Amino acid sequence: MSALDGAVVAVAGAAGPAGRATLLRLAEAGATVVACDADAARLAEAVDAARYAHGGATVIGDTVDLLDLDATREWATRTEKEFGRIDGLVHLVGGWRGSATFAETDLADWDLLEKLLIRTVQHTSLAFQAGLQRSDRGRYLLISAAGASKPTAGNAAYAASKAAAEAWTLALGDAFRKAGAEQGLTSAAAILVVKALVHDAMRAERPNAKFAGFTDVKELAEAIAGVWERPAGEVNGNRLWLTEKP
Repeated sequence: MSALDGAVVAVAGAAGPAGRATLLRLAEAGATVVACDADAARLAEAVDAARYAHGGATVIGDTVDLLDLDATREWATRTEKEFGRIDGLVHLVGGWRGSATFAETDLADWDLLEKLLIRTVQHTSLAFQAGLQRSDRGRYLLISAAGASKPTAGNAAYAASKAAAEAWTLALGDAFRKAGAEQGLTSAAAILVVKALVHDAMRAERPNAKFAGFTDVKELAEAIAGVWERPAGEVNGNRLWLTEKP
């Protein structure tokens, strides 16, 4: 039996290529998957694809405004009430903005990335913490980028946003550690770090590109599912590198 068999896992930002791959892998592992995204049409396609691939799986889609803390809390409460438990939140909400040089950085990029990459992490973690803590296998997983540890001149806003999201996630991990001090740690917050992601459509568009150091979305999905196979104490508060450390 998979460690995800019977688990209930929410996926935020589920409509993109990484989200689609993750829905498929979690459904294959026997989880009930509750997906959300701001793009209702693309979310419906992703959910339908996962349902079609795994006929017996429960995969549902929910259009949630993750920039609204109350709406995010309501999503978490509704999910746990409907399915009786919540065992995971996978944070795949992405976005990128950059510039040619540091001097050309547009602070409007920061305004956007702060919402996409930080605020959504704050809201999902605050909304799902209690439910994940009640689980015997709760996991909060942030997908981050190697650039957060070694920012480049043109990626100041992006790298700083990712670094802030990582710090917030590690703070959640410390909360789980303190909560499990007496009874034993069952819930964990961890960061999966990639250089960048690649998928089949990107390869088709650029057949001669090497995509060196990139992580395929299917490999990411496999790594996400694999976190449940490891003890909470082994992954909590850690960065799990899927690419070389910078």
